[in-house]
Amino acid sequence: MLTAALEYSLPEELIAQEPVEPRDQSRLMRLRRADGAVQHHKFAELPDLLQPNDLLVFNNTRVLHARLHGQKESGGRVEALLLREVAPNLWQALLKPSARLRPGAKIQFASSDGATTVDAEPVSRSGAVWLLRFDAADVRTLLPLVGEMPLPHYIKKRLADGARYQTVFADASTQSLPDSAAAPTAGLHFTPAVFEALKKRGIRHVFITLGVGIGTFRPVQTATLEEHVMHEEQFVVSEATAEAINHQRQIGGRVVAVGTTTTRVLESVADENGSVTPTGGSTSIFIQPGYRFRCVDAMLTNFHLPRSTLLAMVSAFAETGGASLPGLEKVLHAYQQAIDARYRFFSFGDAMLIE
Repeated sequence: MLTAALEYSLPEELIAQEPVEPRDQSRLMRLRRADGAVQHHKFAELPDLLQPNDLLVFNNTRVLHARLHGQKESGGRVEALLLREVAPNLWQALLKPSARLRPGAKIQFASSDGATTVDAEPVSRSGAVWLLRFDAADVRTLLPLVGEMPLPHYIKKRLADGARYQTVFADASTQSLPDSAAAPTAGLHFTPAVFEALKKRGIRHVFITLGVGIGTFRPVQTATLEEHVMHEEQFVVSEATAEAINHQRQIGGRVVAVGTTTTRVLESVADENGSVTPTGGSTSIFIQPGYRFRCVDAMLTNFHLPRSTLLAMVSAFAETGGASLPGLEKVLHAYQQAIDARYRFFSFGDAMLIE
């Protein structure tokens, strides 16, 4: 498939620069896969749009304060984006300006007031990704002081409250769960009030954890999707979550994936019958038009960038509704309606329920 097929024109003013307050007052487009019909709602109405026996699956990953600003001993500035910890205080990272860095260079990262500092050393490089070793007892405890929330490049406005780039259910209880360099943005719309309304409707929920890498948001640079090399992300599926999903499929209920990251995990671990087993590992699955979904019956997601793997995924999902109209055509038609109706796009934008 030609990557150019995933192109569309978006007015720059529709790229959301800040989140809606409160979270659940964002807009929600409902897309019917069978015929491409759309409806317009507020996100707070979601519980009434779902079926009472639905099971929602969320990604409860926590976003780290993963963007750091520092200086080399020579005085040159360095920006680091931490991707994941591969060993105690040894991190995969993207570094800028990368071309002038050498293994063994000393970098000092400091808080905005200079009160807290942490030293690091680039160890080795593989492509664009460096291994960065920190000289600290536990760099994780210092990240909220010396780091910033890693907002995507298209958000130019500074975020007043870093917690708004974190879901209300992000799990910080254990370091054994994969952390993220970006938010699972479909989950940003949920509030305690929405969860309470879901409970009253008899709609249950469970969690998986997938560490969202920055590659999630990068446009496809190759001429065809088949040439694109998908990034790898770490995930965990607990025993309780696997049991709930398998029971849901046994009783004929729907599994509703909250976000493309959740969809990646469920489709990575599901067998041909849609059953899943508790496991952890990594996935580089690339879901694109022609893929047959095995576990996910409905998807809640945001509006995605042109030429992105995420747009390819939702287009693949939209074409599984039993209609002859291609999924990509349905999605791009819905996107144009969203543009005409002045929906807000991307990470802090509005949402879409595809079912």
